[in-house]
Amino acid sequence: MEFTALARELRQNFPALRLLENEPMDRHCSFRIGGPAALFAAPASAEELAGLRRFLWQKGVQPAVIGKGTNLLVSDAGIDGVVLHIGEGMDALRPGSGADKDTVWAEAGVSLARLALWAKEQGLTGLEFAHGIPGSLGGGVMMNAGAYGGELRDVVRRVRCLNRQGEIWETSEPGFGYRSSRFAGSGDVILAAELALRPGDIASISATMRELMEKRSASQPLDKPSAGSTFKRPATGYAAALIERAGLKGFRLGGAQVSEKHAGFVINAGGATCADVLRLMEHIQKTVEQRFGVTLEPEVRVIGACVQETGAENEN
Repeated sequence: MEFTALARELRQNFPALRLLENEPMDRHCSFRIGGPAALFAAPASAEELAGLRRFLWQKGVQPAVIGKGTNLLVSDAGIDGVVLHIGEGMDALRPGSGADKDTVWAEAGVSLARLALWAKEQGLTGLEFAHGIPGSLGGGVMMNAGAYGGELRDVVRRVRCLNRQGEIWETSEPGFGYRSSRFAGSGDVILAAELALRPGDIASISATMRELMEKRSASQPLDKPSAGSTFKRPATGYAAALIERAGLKGFRLGGAQVSEKHAGFVINAGGATCADVLRLMEHIQKTVEQRFGVTLEPEVRVIGACVQETGAENEN
């Protein structure tokens, strides 16, 4: 597709839109890996996003939609298509009132860390587990993000979405599963969610958050670029334990390495490419399969040149 012409049309129809051409994607994902996106658009509101998606649908373009990119691995060749970024301008928080005073209405671009801190300041408990999760709410809802025994399905009551045609709809049935929801792979984009929390003591909430952050800092390689847990928890055991038992802790291919601190993390140890990470992930899967008969399913999502066909949506 001729993206120069599409960029010109987008600027004509959306003059306030922040639109970048050949934007390096390593700037927009926590792995710090990825070639350029042909077009990178950052709408400033849900309304602008809806209009933009309707426009692209009419042009036959299916964009990739990303948030903070904390669960993504982007192709070294980049993205031969349009990336829509949900962030600033789509991160508002609104408290409930009356009978719903313990609810929060949050837009998809808000970070889970900020959302958890804001809830604490309102004296609301239920989001302590999310304080250390680096992604945004939209991606978190898409994959039912969780940690330390808590998941978003515990608190999300209603979700507002945008379909491929740019139509807005709501549901109270997110269809949450382990690291999944009805939205994953559907083509829908999360716009906002209503969360049902509970009254709590601010000092106790703060203490729980500190405790969880200390656990996270002590056990995870937070100082290295990664996309968090590389594999989903298998039906039996834990991915990190299996990888360590397979003798792969610290194993390296190119710039990609199994973290020496937590075997469940593949990190960018310096100059890693997407190809390095994928080769290492495949090696881990084959080794664990051979040793223990367990198939590890990736939690990291890979996007690349053919986003019009793959339709990667609303990632962390």
